Amino acid sequence: MADDLSAVARFLYEAGTLKHTRRTGWWMAGIGNPESVAEHSWRTSLIASIIAKLEGADPARAAFLAVWHDTQETRTGDVNYLGKKYATSADPVAVTADQTAGMPELLASAIQDLVAEYEAKDSPEAVCARDADKLECMLQGIEYKAQGYESAQRWIDNSRARLTTETGRRLADELLGQGPLDWLRSALGEQA
Repeated sequence: MADDLSAVARFLYEAGTLKHTRRTGWWMAGIGNPESVAEHSWRTSLIASIIAKLEGADPARAAFLAVWHDTQETRTGDVNYLGKKYATSADPVAVTADQTAGMPELLASAIQDLVAEYEAKDSPEAVCARDADKLECMLQGIEYKAQGYESAQRWIDNSRARLTTETGRRLADELLGQGPLDWLRSALGEQA
């Protein structure tokens, strides 16, 4: 390959910072060591593939969109819902253009197109990925609440209310009807 991959290598190091970037909204709920953006993005991608498959969209594309949905936070940090009320200038599409500068054009344009599609919600896969983002937040809230953080209920309720797909809403109802360790009880053959 003749293309210079130095910008890609730099981006891979940059992306690694998301493993240490905490999701700031959870601090408002009193969680001292909340999940990282990378942890959130991984489960969001998994959920996006599930929602997309059940909605008749392309699960691989939805997961691909979800994997890239918060990569701009290497430069902006995780700006929570309240923070976005005040910090409105960090356009994810513009940040992504800066992040991909110097990358091979084929790759840079693909990444820029993914982020633009996600932000515009202009495909079934983008809608599924965005629902996955909300559903993952709700799921994390359920887990935090089970750990004793009662204030996580606000995030559970707000995330549930913002779901738009039928599958996302149905899955949310299932999650709300179960506990975080019900999967383990089931796997061990115990009664829930």
